[in-house]
Amino acid sequence: MSDPATTPGPAAHQKIDTSVPHSARIWNYWLGGKDNYPVDEEAGDAYTAVFPGIVTIARSSRAFLRRNITYLVSEAGIRQFLDIGTGLPTADNTHEVAQRIAPESRIVYVDNDPMVLAHARALLYSTPEGATAYVDSSVLDPERVLAAAAKTLDFSRPTALILSNILGHIADHDQARSIVTRLMDALPSGSYLSVNDGSRGVDPGFEQAQDGYNKSGAIPYNLRTVDEITSFFDGLELLEPGVVSVPLWRPEAETPDSAPVAEHGGLARKP
Repeated sequence: MSDPATTPGPAAHQKIDTSVPHSARIWNYWLGGKDNYPVDEEAGDAYTAVFPGIVTIARSSRAFLRRNITYLVSEAGIRQFLDIGTGLPTADNTHEVAQRIAPESRIVYVDNDPMVLAHARALLYSTPEGATAYVDSSVLDPERVLAAAAKTLDFSRPTALILSNILGHIADHDQARSIVTRLMDALPSGSYLSVNDGSRGVDPGFEQAQDGYNKSGAIPYNLRTVDEITSFFDGLELLEPGVVSVPLWRPEAETPDSAPVAEHGGLARKP
């Protein structure tokens, strides 16, 4: 395995703030990871006290991403991935899933949290045949993301853009759509867009817990309606079954976790 390339950015020298809960670390806690602090565990426990189903949502989201990547590599022949809003490394990261099937796959991760950066350097390794790189940047700066990613990815070849639970951090829906459009405009025909985010109008308990979290001082995450999530795929060819609750997107088998949750996503091809 070879070391990943890392492109430093504005957050490279920021200190990790352990006094305020952070969504990436809380998500890691819900997924059973160890890369979090007491403040994150407290926030995570307070959230689950209001809405225990968040743990199922977190794990269903991860499983959805794994199934997306498996399809993209095995059936669509994709060998390049741009994963923005990486979060803390856990099991079945994008490069692990892709390179298990096609070792020559190339993956660029993007995040701007100093703790994620530290763990990306330590944990995100590539097969010798492929490549894995990390860009220290934000989805809010698509031009920088694309310029840095182009050092590893060939944007003349089909590429999968992965936006998993990141667009909710952009409060303005029109701005979020504009960023998705800009990123997809840079990718050629035959590329894919994978999006999943928490959904509003499905589970009042989830909405209550999320609204409370957003008032806690942590970085807010905005739930969107299913129609709003679907609009990110405008102009693209949505694969069946379309935008659905994530456990219902091409489930591998009927399991206790197959029931719908307030997290919707889909996968679409650029014509």
